[in-house]
Amino acid sequence: MKFPFQNVALIGKQKSAEVAVPMVQLADFLAARGLQVVLDSLSAERIGSCNYESLNLDEIAHAVDLAIVIGGDGTMLNIARVMAPQRVPVIGVNQGRLGFLTDLSLENMQESIAAMLDGKFVTEQRLLLSARVMRDGVEVFSGSALNEVVVHRSNISSMIEFEVRVDGEYLYNQRADGLIVATPTGSTAYAMSAGGPILHPSLDVLALVPVCPHTLSNRPLVVKSSSELELLMHRTGDICVRYDSHTNFDMELHDKLLVTRLPEPVCLLHPEGHSYYRTLREKLLWNQTL
Repeated sequence: MKFPFQNVALIGKQKSAEVAVPMVQLADFLAARGLQVVLDSLSAERIGSCNYESLNLDEIAHAVDLAIVIGGDGTMLNIARVMAPQRVPVIGVNQGRLGFLTDLSLENMQESIAAMLDGKFVTEQRLLLSARVMRDGVEVFSGSALNEVVVHRSNISSMIEFEVRVDGEYLYNQRADGLIVATPTGSTAYAMSAGGPILHPSLDVLALVPVCPHTLSNRPLVVKSSSELELLMHRTGDICVRYDSHTNFDMELHDKLLVTRLPEPVCLLHPEGHSYYRTLREKLLWNQTL
């Protein structure tokens, strides 16, 4: 990470006209501090005429020291995957609903970002997953995920059947609606809804969470993040693998899904005083009195 920051990108939630005004306001604020500001090309199109250069996401990842995302957690998931290989840190301003990853508010973003530009921030590394679909020994699809990789049945009523191995060792055969491989970041997403554990983001672990398993003794399992996970499809009628709900691929009988940890983590920046436990209390309503 390069600090102090000199080149900053502002990236808005796709298809959201509401981000135009706060993006321009924040861009003007950053430019007044002497920073070079660029906008993502889709947001720039929505804004129309403005004084700032626009780049696509791949260009941004190679051109800036810091990316500021105005949107929800879904937007952050998409941007973080692009920024991680170039080790560009990301700040999230919440314009969505929950905001587990986007922890600044629109109301206080200028004050909070000003303090962070002065070095008053907390750095957090979040691991990413890589998943490859192998068919007859040949890779036919690949992708990355910050939350989870999910194998699930699509539009049929019958369960799918698959075999799971961890570092080459047989773990179990599973009949279920699917299986979630979740990072600590994704432990508060789909995995939590399916009964998986909440994992602190500092942990180097992954959670394997079955979705509606046929055998009730099947329970979520936590493994080290350096594990190589293999899922072999034994029975498929209509089965799909999804990456953070942004990319999907239809799998076939005997396809193998290989899931590993990517070497480059996502770097998130939070204001000083950030607390993961406070975030849980607020977002999951644990602070409400009974």
